[in-house]
Amino acid sequence: MDETYRIIIQPEAYAGMESGYAYIEQDAPESARQWAVGLLAAISSLSTFPKRCALAPENKFFPQEIRQLLYGKGRGAYRILFTIADDTVSILHIRHGARETLKPEI
Repeated sequence: MDETYRIIIQPEAYAGMESGYAYIEQDAPESARQWAVGLLAAISSLSTFPKRCALAPENKFFPQEIRQLLYGKGRGAYRILFTIADDTVSILHIRHGARETLKPEI
């Protein structure tokens, strides 16, 4: 039987969702709504087998394992960055795929 993980969305991830939605909404309000619904479905999919997702480029800069789930296609892809601890998936950031890799603040 598959283990079910609890999902927690961190404030930075909410901010990334809002930013992505606002950007898309400027030109296509209906597309923005569809994007948000799809994004939430992608996040919900992490409640089962989140380790199917690859390690994120950020993984090499932080002590905890950071994975990513890609959402969208081509130039419109977003990266959902998350960690897994026990039975919890913590969504850390939602970033457009063209943005730079996150690195620790010095």
